[in-house]
Order: sequence, then C-alpha cells, then structure tokens
Amino acid sequence: MAVTSPAAARSRAASSLALHGGTPVADAKIPLVSVALAEADIQAALGVLRSGMLVQGKHCAALEERFAYATDARFGATCANGTCALQLVYEPLIEPGDEVLVPAWTYIATVSMVVARGAIPVFCDADPETYCIDVEDAARKVTPRTTAIACTHLYGNPVDIDGVEALGAAHGLSVIYDAAQSHLARWKGSGLGAFGDAVTYSLYATKNMMTGEGGLVTTNDADLNKSIRLLRSHGETEKYIHSRVGYNYRMTDVEAAIGLSQFDRMIDLTAKRRANGAALDRMIAGIPGLKAPKVTPGGEHVYHLYAVRIEPEAFAPVGNGSARALRDEFTRALNAEGVMTAIHYPRTLTRQPVFEKPGMDHPPVAERLAETLFCIPVHQNLTDRQLAQIGESLHKVAEALRG
Repeated sequence: MAVTSPAAARSRAASSLALHGGTPVADAKIPLVSVALAEADIQAALGVLRSGMLVQGKHCAALEERFAYATDARFGATCANGTCALQLVYEPLIEPGDEVLVPAWTYIATVSMVVARGAIPVFCDADPETYCIDVEDAARKVTPRTTAIACTHLYGNPVDIDGVEALGAAHGLSVIYDAAQSHLARWKGSGLGAFGDAVTYSLYATKNMMTGEGGLVTTNDADLNKSIRLLRSHGETEKYIHSRVGYNYRMTDVEAAIGLSQFDRMIDLTAKRRANGAALDRMIAGIPGLKAPKVTPGGEHVYHLYAVRIEPEAFAPVGNGSARALRDEFTRALNAEGVMTAIHYPRTLTRQPVFEKPGMDHPPVAERLAETLFCIPVHQNLTDRQLAQIGESLHKVAEALRG
C-alpha cells in the first residue's frame, strides 16, 4: 500500500481550500455581525415619530433608569454616542496635564478622549490571555502625576476589576471603565455599573445592544451624575440659564425607544451569545495552534466579539514568515470558506500615527496580539448549522496550513 508523505498530505489539504479552488464549507456567507431591527424596534421608533416628540424625553429617561438598574448602578445618563460618553466622564474627573493609565490594546476612543481633555495617556500592555489591560503593568507605570485609570472591558470580557479597583485605591486614582463592547457583562455576580467612578457604553449599530448611534454613562456618584447631565446639554440648569460651558450630546427619544424595545430581549440575546461562545470554545479546543479567548476569572463574558489567537509555531511559514502573514492567510482562507472574519485590531494604539512618537515604547503583548488575533462570528442569530460550519472551516484551514 502506498504511503502518503506529510508534504503530499499538506499539499492535498491546501488544494481543497476554497481559496485555491476547492468547495467552500458554507454555501452562504456567515456574517461576522448581525445588524437587524426587530419589528418591535421599528414600531417603537414609529410610535415616537408619530408623536412628534423626538428629542430627549421620557424614553431616554426610561432607558437611563432601566439600564442603570440592570447594571447595578444608581444613575444612568443617555448621550449621543460612546465617544461622547467618555468625554462626559473624563471632563469632570481628569484635568489637563494629568497622566492617565490606558490600554495600548483597545479601540482608539478610550484614549483619544483622554488626549482631547489635554491629559497624557500612559500606555499599558495587555494580558496575553484575556486581552484586557495588564493591571501589573499599569501599576509599574504609576507616577506622582497619575490621577486616573481608564480601561476597557474588551470584546465583552470584563477587565480584572478587583485588580483595577485595588490599584485605584492604593494611589487615589479615578477609575473609569469603557464598556462599549460589554453590555450586561458581570463581575463576581454584580453588574459592571457597581464599580469605578463611572462606566461608559456605546449603542452603535454593531453592538450587542444598539440604537444606530447612542451612548450611556452609569455612575453611583450623585455629584458626578449631575456634572455629566450639565455637560450633556450646554451646562443648562434651567431654560436659558447656563452654569458652565457644555455640549449638545443628547440622545433622541427615537433612539431611546429602539433601545428600550431591545432591552426586553437583551437577557435572552446575551444568553445565546454566551452559548455560541461556549460552542466555539469546544471546537477550538480540538484544533492545535488556535487559542480560544479566556474569560477573566470572576467575569462573565458577553461575547461582543470572539477573538481567536493563532500560534504561529504550529503552522508552516506563510509569505514573509511573519506571524501577521500567517494570520492574514488564515483569515483569507476562512473568508473563502464562507466564514467572515475581521481583525480587531490591526495595530496597537502606540502604532497609531496620532499617538506614535520616536523612541516610544511599544508594549510587547499588545504588539503580538496585533499580529495573531482575528475575530469570527459569535452573534445571537447564528444557527446550529452555521456554528458547525464555522468549526468545520477552522479545522479545514488549520490542517491545510499546518506545519
């Protein structure tokens, strides 16, 4: 009986890839995200449109109350978007010239609003397993000028809140959590709103809960809540009386109505994302060279994104032999099989032109994540068949590219 060499087996596996003319695993593209309004959401928006009362009003107030309660916070404030939410929190808590500990591995808004405030971002590395801020690295970077830490509950995974809170208490730091991707995530049984000085959220169209655009801030500090509300609407204490300079960062009642409608389904939708995340964990556990995301011990992940880490040493070199080249080839092959992917993120924040400076330190773990992470579908509308096709595609591509 003829014996097939490993090289021949790899060649045959590679030729079976849809990228090279083989038959795709999925007969229809499996989208990375599912952006769709339910009929109830549409009817809720139409009800506000028909009323003619479109601006911030009773629907915003109801969303603030429900969201704060669900996340174990005392106060909630809606706003125009997640970036505005950050700015509304940073302005009362951070002064120009302050140093603020921030993650090097996150979306830019977490840090860009620190800079917009006139403060100095101090970039901290990522935890190699959870991808959230490395609290030990943050602790090493505290100086007498450090006044705050702003960190992200990334991809739906809570940061090490105990570690962040201890660091903040030890150095008298304000603690701000960016939960733009982590609606209804929890920490040791409590909602994220129970912790820190404030928590910010985005309601952008691709988020687990969305209103198209929109944002929210929660806090347990009555004075901070008052400041946020003043800043949100031109510093106005009563009609045409302004106690400070502020902005127009209000949400509309149209958006809030959509959010309220979705809120009725959020527990079930979040449970479905968690179930899909658990299914993907089981699939990836059987594929050498791929690592599933690790939930921060004590946290409850809500899987806004499902980030897979590739271990280059388990695969044959591709292109120039870099980890990035392998990761990019892997995602191209998955896309061809019908599984849509995305890179969150293609570079660290210290590599963004707006922040990078000559001689700047580039945190090594974050640098490695920029080369090895990719995201696959985990959203609540995946069918069992699609989940199976994602697993089959991951196995197929991994075997074809294996070293």
